[in-house]
Amino acid sequence: MTFASRLMSTAAAAGRVTLGSVLGLGLAAAIAFQPAQALAQSAAPATAAATPRAEGAGPALWVVRDADSTIYLFGTIHVLRPTTAWATDRVDAAFDSADQIWFEITNADDQAAALPIIQRLGLSPQTPLSSLLTPEEKAELDAAAASVGLPAAQMDIFRPWFAGLTLSVAPLIKAGYDPQSGVELVLKARAQAAGKPLHGLETLEEQVGMLAGMPEEAQLDFLRSTLKTFDNATTELDRLVDAWAAGDVAAIERYGVDDMKDDRELYEALLVRRNTNWAGQIQTLLDGSGTAFIAVGAAHLAGDDSVQAILEGRGVHVERVE
Repeated sequence: MTFASRLMSTAAAAGRVTLGSVLGLGLAAAIAFQPAQALAQSAAPATAAATPRAEGAGPALWVVRDADSTIYLFGTIHVLRPTTAWATDRVDAAFDSADQIWFEITNADDQAAALPIIQRLGLSPQTPLSSLLTPEEKAELDAAAASVGLPAAQMDIFRPWFAGLTLSVAPLIKAGYDPQSGVELVLKARAQAAGKPLHGLETLEEQVGMLAGMPEEAQLDFLRSTLKTFDNATTELDRLVDAWAAGDVAAIERYGVDDMKDDRELYEALLVRRNTNWAGQIQTLLDGSGTAFIAVGAAHLAGDDSVQAILEGRGVHVERVE
């Protein structure tokens, strides 16, 4: 089978992709700001001051240095409960020292930018979603959508990938996860308040294209498997967030990276190729001067094919900040 046809073939794979979205795609927050935004209790902008302080060491942080450059690497979760404690003096100091801030994408919260992309790549009024499903699948879809306050008629114009990703994120929002509390948006608000320039390693359209480019049957497999695990969508994420907040990178690898290796092409598409590209961009930054703070999904900074591992393989030393 191809990468696309295997992407969501089992319930376990659905769980992996839900975690992969929250750990590896800033797109998850962008989707949360679309139909799932209505589920949030507050749309007040995130602020660093509202972030609870970690009791222990907090999330992991790495640094790359040369004679005139310092680059910090910080793994994130794109949607979090507001009560998640992750702020630390170590991260604050690194962030404050940076003269530029980098994210996967800079505009996950920009609905004006996301809407035309989603309309073009995520909607298909001419082919109703219900026409692609069995009556039993349609009933499951309607029940899942209703449980998170999404009208069935609205879902019917979604392409399967968009319905699947929306229903991966929506129950997380209902359970108290909030894109406004996601690490990037907290840091973005802080950077803007400090006048720090923002940069993106990718664009929102590039991330959408990774899912929208899948064949229709693969998208349907994604949706079907998401429906199978819909009622338990937060269980694995809760466990992974606890590991991330404690700086347990081995657990992040175990929960959020290792299972993706069962489908090598999925793993290559979502992690390896992107990590390789980002490592090249980091090396370009090293060729310049100054201090950069780079915040990307935590899955990209765990495992044998992490950004750090790729840099080390190219002779660039990466050190964990203790």
